[in-house]
Amino acid sequence: MRIITYNVNGIRAAMTKGLVDWVKAANPDVLCLQETKATPDQVDVQAFEALGYHLYWYSAQKKGYSGVAIFSKLKPKHVEYGCGIEKYDFEGRIIRLDFQECSVMSVYHPSGSSGDDRQAFKMQWLADFQSYIDDLKTKIPNLILCGDYNICHKPIDIHNPKSNANTSGFLPEEREWMEQFIQSGFTDSFRYFNQEPHQYSWWSYRAGSRGKNLGWRIDYNLVANHLDKHLKRAVILPDAMHSDHCPVLLEMEF
Repeated sequence: MRIITYNVNGIRAAMTKGLVDWVKAANPDVLCLQETKATPDQVDVQAFEALGYHLYWYSAQKKGYSGVAIFSKLKPKHVEYGCGIEKYDFEGRIIRLDFQECSVMSVYHPSGSSGDDRQAFKMQWLADFQSYIDDLKTKIPNLILCGDYNICHKPIDIHNPKSNANTSGFLPEEREWMEQFIQSGFTDSFRYFNQEPHQYSWWSYRAGSRGKNLGWRIDYNLVANHLDKHLKRAVILPDAMHSDHCPVLLEMEF
């Protein structure tokens, strides 16, 4: 099973930059998207359906904002839209597909970079997300949580840890949350295979950051620990240029 997570920062804009052709070439079985910023009626869905995908969308109520989707070549047993907490579901942040071997979630964690109110919202979300997943995994243990977490876990995951020490996305309390969340039963699939520095999934549009590889690793495929034996490969795909993020690939063998 080839799973790709990708924050496309607006699926319509990404499609004008060749997203459909890229998906055809990359050929994931399951494509988890974040920040779609669109509803299906605003998108040429047939372009993806022609590639053999079933499309599942969970868009924000606010137009042109947030939103998640999963495009899957495999027909799921069940689709779960949202997490049942109204203030988060209003923003379209979680969708999950349940398959025979595993359940794949596309999740878009809030950013706190726009100010104190959103940082507080983010910290509340993190606490609530932990509780939600703790409860969920008692019923659905084979979880794969794919998405934009908006947190760099460790200094290796950010280009300049010292100057960003007080920046949202690398705050001590966010990193501490990420550590304890992973310790609660998940494997960071990319780091399972790759301990090298300078591996990032997001770059600011400012100051030519991407060309200089001044990035952050904030996109993850977290896999329930007991599925480790099924991990086959995990790589970041920085050559895909449809967004300020890039895709992250996970291959599982069931």
